[in-house]
Amino acid sequence: MTFFNASEPLIRCKQEHLDVQDLEGLLRIHWQIGNITPFSRFYTRIDQTFLLWGLVTAGIFFTAQFFPISWSFQAILWSTLTLIGTAAMAVLTLFWVKVERVSWILYSWAILMISGLILTDCSIFACWSGLLLHLCDLWLGLSAIGYFCTGLGLRSRTFMAIGLAHLFAIGLLPFVAPWQYLTTGIVIAGCLILLSELQWDMRSPIDNTLLTEEEKEFNRIQQQLRQISATLGK
Repeated sequence: MTFFNASEPLIRCKQEHLDVQDLEGLLRIHWQIGNITPFSRFYTRIDQTFLLWGLVTAGIFFTAQFFPISWSFQAILWSTLTLIGTAAMAVLTLFWVKVERVSWILYSWAILMISGLILTDCSIFACWSGLLLHLCDLWLGLSAIGYFCTGLGLRSRTFMAIGLAHLFAIGLLPFVAPWQYLTTGIVIAGCLILLSELQWDMRSPIDNTLLTEEEKEFNRIQQQLRQISATLGK
């Protein structure tokens, strides 16, 4: 038995048959003009978390790249957005990580974000110039660690690959020196949006005492339907 679920592709279109923990707080967006539907998507709370962090990250790094705002003001802005994002992440994902028995992943991301926030603020307000010049490296590195933790916890090759992509981006930064913040924003936000729009691989479903017997049976049926859909799609 392998550690990763090799039977699943790294990334694919979203699965239609969702488990109880995915249906909790599901957001559906259906935009229709007459007989034309230009946009129709659904987002689980995990997807919503990815989207939220994608917007926060894009806002932070694009502001740093294109707007001549003082570093002190940006530090306040970054701190506020990061704290809001961390709190929202906890609210949105708590039920899911409990059902999947990976609460430690949520705690790891929260610790990484708060640690990065503290280091960033110290580099600005305490004039740690050495670190201030490498904030992009810092956040790409912290994100990579978070993705590796997620990949190990969920046994997901997708998250491991994205973690490696973030490390590769660190090596790329010296070659895009004038555009480091833009590059970092594109890499971090782009990966988050990709994860929110597509289905990534993970280990097989597990039972959890947090769910009722009816909910466990519902999940088993959904798993069977996903297997049938996957077989028919081949």
